[in-house]
Amino acid sequence: MTDATRRPGPSDGDLTSGERRFLENPYVGVVTTLSPDGSPQSTVVWVDVDDNGVSINTAYGRVKPRNLAHDPRISLVVVDPGDPYRWVKVSGDGKLVNEGADAQIDRLSKKYTGRDVYASRQPGEQRVTVRIAARRILSRGIAEE
Repeated sequence: MTDATRRPGPSDGDLTSGERRFLENPYVGVVTTLSPDGSPQSTVVWVDVDDNGVSINTAYGRVKPRNLAHDPRISLVVVDPGDPYRWVKVSGDGKLVNEGADAQIDRLSKKYTGRDVYASRQPGEQRVTVRIAARRILSRGIAEE
């Protein structure tokens, strides 16, 4: 087992090609935000990655958007279900983005369930993308090209 790859700092907020490939797999992540009282709140999430970085999808009215409105700090860890020593962690600030959130949840549904449309959408629900502006990325067991 090797040490985690540490890449702190704003100039190192980009994923390596190996980390991006890892996050393209249908591995769930655990995202942590901070409640108004400062306590951590963690949730299992579907993870998206594109040319703009890492993001998740949620809906207004849930805890994550409320927490991020109070304090934008966010952390996401994704672990390979077949090898707990292969993982990527992204920490930074979360930005709520409305545009494209409905299309994103349908893409994530395809990635994680094979369904073209997100089946758990609630009437009147407004989806929102949470883009993570990475300040620090750590990984372990991720091969590079």
